Amino acid sequence: IYEQPKVVKATMTGRITDSRVLEQALGTDAAKLLENVRHVQIIACGTSYHAGMVARYWIEELAGVPCSVEVASEFRYRKHVIQQDTLFLCISQSGETADTLAALRQAKKAGFRAALAICNVPGSSLVRESDLVIMTQAGPEIGVASTKAFTTQLVALLLFSVALARHNGLSEEKEAEIVEALHLVPGQVSDVLALDGEIETMSKAFMDKNHSLFLGRGSQYPVAMEGALKLKEISYIHAEAYPAGELKHGPLALVDSEMPVVTVAPNNDLVEKLKSNLEEVRARGGELFVFADKEAGVKAEPGIHVMQLPSVHEITAPIVYTVPLQLLSYHVAVLKGTDVDQPRNLAKSVTVE
Repeated sequence: IYEQPKVVKATMTGRITDSRVLEQALGTDAAKLLENVRHVQIIACGTSYHAGMVARYWIEELAGVPCSVEVASEFRYRKHVIQQDTLFLCISQSGETADTLAALRQAKKAGFRAALAICNVPGSSLVRESDLVIMTQAGPEIGVASTKAFTTQLVALLLFSVALARHNGLSEEKEAEIVEALHLVPGQVSDVLALDGEIETMSKAFMDKNHSLFLGRGSQYPVAMEGALKLKEISYIHAEAYPAGELKHGPLALVDSEMPVVTVAPNNDLVEKLKSNLEEVRARGGELFVFADKEAGVKAEPGIHVMQLPSVHEITAPIVYTVPLQLLSYHVAVLKGTDVDQPRNLAKSVTVE
């Protein structure tokens, strides 16, 4: 977790200038492969799937290219309608994930335009079998529950999204704005890590709980999913994530004083709607733990615990807001005495079905 400022910076190094993404740094054939992409199909598993879900927001917003995201184990076993000029994008930390590799091989036979891999292990099967590769620079990740691999995947996916968007009308001004925001991310992650002591204190409220709910809106919904996954993986507390706007469609029935609700609240166009969702939880006696932009106007009061985070650009917010959720899960697991690095029943690389 604490290596993330360094590895996030390393994943950007040599791939961006002060104002531009260096497309050729994504691969010598990048420009040729991206020029006529009209659809992106993302395939991944677990944490990598959540990274792909964030990327869908970026790809559709910045490039205006439709994007589908699917779990590899589901994609493998159904018939597909392949749109013309579809780029097949695989995400895997190890590059040896069995379902992801099988989906890639199936896609190559099915006639997808090209295959792009985002991976952390040079020389892995996924890297060798793809047309274009963006290596994350996370370095070896020993713990089963992915942390730095996830944030570096997000950085790589944002670089890809900007490169694709350049072929679809992204202005130089907007690209410069995003690149400037990327340069700030390592420092912003360091600022969040400085809140470790406060997050450790917050984690004590989860010690005797059996269930938790995570909420997010827009690109923060996959971040909430990743936060829930981390908590269940290493602390064994049942946790699930929902889009905040879905509360009234079912999960609100679960909310009571024994169901802590964790929310990520950057200062964006959806923050006022999110505040309304929080009031719904509070009115049912739920206890809220909110990670909010200091400019978002979310105030602490009885039953609402607010952790103020640095102001972050909306595009890069998913990268930064992931980190406090990692710290929360870590401290809950330590307090409960579970094995943070080697959770029961799980393996780092899932190489069999």
